[in-house]
Amino acid sequence: MKEDFLHYVWQHQYFDKLELRTTAGEEIQVLRTGQRNADAGPDFLNARLRIGEVEWNGAVEIHLRASDWSRHQHQTDPKYDQVILHVVGAADAEVQRTNGSLIPALALQARLMPELLARYTALVEAPAAAPLPCAPLLHLVPEITKTMMVERALLERVERKADTIMELHRTLGQDWEATAYHALMAAFGFQKNSEPLARLAKALPLAVLRRHRHDRRQLEALLFGQAGFLVDNEETANDEYIQDLRQEHEFLRHKYSLGEAALVVHEWNYLRLRPANFPPVRLGQLVGLLHARPTLFDALLTAQSVAALTEFFQAQAPEYWRTHFRPGRTGKVPGLGKTSIDLLITNVVVPLRVAYAHYVDKPEVVESSVALLSELPAEHNQYTDVYDALGFVHRTAADSQGLLALHKSYCAPRRCLHCAIGSRLVQQPRLR
Repeated sequence: MKEDFLHYVWQHQYFDKLELRTTAGEEIQVLRTGQRNADAGPDFLNARLRIGEVEWNGAVEIHLRASDWSRHQHQTDPKYDQVILHVVGAADAEVQRTNGSLIPALALQARLMPELLARYTALVEAPAAAPLPCAPLLHLVPEITKTMMVERALLERVERKADTIMELHRTLGQDWEATAYHALMAAFGFQKNSEPLARLAKALPLAVLRRHRHDRRQLEALLFGQAGFLVDNEETANDEYIQDLRQEHEFLRHKYSLGEAALVVHEWNYLRLRPANFPPVRLGQLVGLLHARPTLFDALLTAQSVAALTEFFQAQAPEYWRTHFRPGRTGKVPGLGKTSIDLLITNVVVPLRVAYAHYVDKPEVVESSVALLSELPAEHNQYTDVYDALGFVHRTAADSQGLLALHKSYCAPRRCLHCAIGSRLVQQPRLR
């Protein structure tokens, strides 16, 4: 049994409440269980209890063993002085507040419903090889419960991404255009090169690029030069185009006191990448985008459909980077593909718009932004395939994102009691 099971039992009052008493024999009446606390401090806040003849308002702390109170050093933490009841599995010790006063305890071990505990144990102790902890029991769960849980997980995933955007927005002086630039730069790395591109964005401020947004050659020199791709080597020795960009970069670097290149060639990742995904190819596409779309944020915010956003991302790279996979090495390079654009919409556009919607308090923008995911095709990978096989609805990117969130936040860490599906399977009729 884990502590989260006792949290669940207390929150839903799934235990025998007949003649409920503290370990000292005082009668307990639960008037309000309290609200789960996601921050530091006691587990449940604003609880209301009658203990003996006195009504108390305060917090409830929960542990598997009462001695965990001291093990976690709560007796020296003033945040826990508000605790009015210590709910435990086993009462193996008395606990005190910082002033030495005793805290009443409720021991639940003997009051737990065996069937409830058995179902919970079956979920959290399912074999690691099982596709999902609840797989054998999914037929008992109504479709509406599964659908609503996937939708909830989707919104949680989008909100987490939006929170990351908001943090970026704060670090950039609340400049939404700069936020869009940094978010897009990192996203164009498509995981393998996200970190180097994020570093490049920090080393090459949008304020500098804005001054040259109408001159694609200068944008190219700035981005490729600071990325470390304009070095003189065997492949570029006779490449006049790269030599010209190198000279332009040197001029602009000194003009803006940019220092040496922010990265060197070996910091970019090529392993297991197809040539169409090579960093210089992606950087060329970014040059085309920054040149053709001088106002990134406004365009991403006002686009009314996936079709409009797809058109936004289809700006052409400079001609050289349509025929070179890397400096000095030729080859036919495809443009930014539909799958890549869909990922950019999913991982940048939607979270960016949701973050802005919260910033200006426009909930309708949140709804319309998340709805964009329903216009995108479903993503298929090793995680979503598991849910497909178990009969979960999986038709659009909204479904995919919800299923990925369900896997990462609930199924993989065995947080079954926090999931509507797992909770449904564990629930039993309440005792008195």
